[in-house]
Amino acid sequence: MKSRIRKCCECGRYTLSESCPLCRGRTYMPIPPRFSPEDPYGKYRRMLRKQRGFWIRRCIND
Repeated sequence: MKSRIRKCCECGRYTLSESCPLCRGRTYMPIPPRFSPEDPYGKYRRMLRKQRGFWIRRCIND
């Protein structure tokens, strides 16, 4: 993926590092992956959405 920008789960700030420099929270890629008709993992992603519901949260508090 071209973009390296990440978003903090805790404070919502954008950063380039794996953890937020201000609150030390976890970060994730806010941009979804590109669409491909030959998606090898689409079947598994759709099965997961059926099991857990339509929206899958990216930040899960442990």
